[in-house]
Amino acid sequence: MKNSPLAYIHPNAQIGQNVTIEHFAVIYDNVIIGDNTWIGPHAIIMPGARIGNDCKIHPHAVISNIPQDLKFDGEDTLAIIGDNTVIRECVTINRGTVDKNRTEIGKDCLLMAYVHVAHDCIIGDKCILANAVQLAGHVEIEYHVTVGGTSAVHQFVKIGQHAMVGGGSLVRKDVPPYILASREPLNFEGVNLVGLRRRGFSNEQIGNIQDIYRVIYQGGLNVSDAVKEVENTFAPSEERNLILQFIKSATRGIIKG
Repeated sequence: MKNSPLAYIHPNAQIGQNVTIEHFAVIYDNVIIGDNTWIGPHAIIMPGARIGNDCKIHPHAVISNIPQDLKFDGEDTLAIIGDNTVIRECVTINRGTVDKNRTEIGKDCLLMAYVHVAHDCIIGDKCILANAVQLAGHVEIEYHVTVGGTSAVHQFVKIGQHAMVGGGSLVRKDVPPYILASREPLNFEGVNLVGLRRRGFSNEQIGNIQDIYRVIYQGGLNVSDAVKEVENTFAPSEERNLILQFIKSATRGIIKG
């Protein structure tokens, strides 16, 4: 461990191998930090933090502070950061409440400066939250999602995998997988073609996703009838099944077309 003499590290904190802790960082009790992680100057790692291997926590980030929730009653909860995740300047990540007992950021994520992740949020692997994205409590973001800068996400909203939300968006309803979403109010803007191609989706897979969303968003049907039409028209596939499962489980409804 390479820690500055000007940092404070609680004697009960569990620090992995080859960890660097810079000047004026504060590491509290009940903290676990994995191998090869870098904790920048003035970063604050509070009780309940579980930080993986090879992470980078930049200056003035605050990880695992108590939730900004009046119902929180001091329960023992966690804030979990996956391996290889980068937390930039002034990011705040609150730990969970009795609802999920944790807030969780996946592996290989990038949270840019001034992002706020509230209690009980679950963020999948390889997600990017651009500068000043604000997540309310209980938000779920699936695998490989990008959310543009200064966007605000309403509590309990879910964003499906491989989706991209444009900067400055107000996300009040669930965003289905594989799509682009932007404008105000937030709308379906097509399939995330560039993102899907970069991630190895075939032309056949992308074409199938496009055809499914034409039925859902351009077929003149309400959501329930569109789901039935997709079930009756399209052969089962991973993409079809995932889209249908997401829409059926959308507690806040999906964004409009």
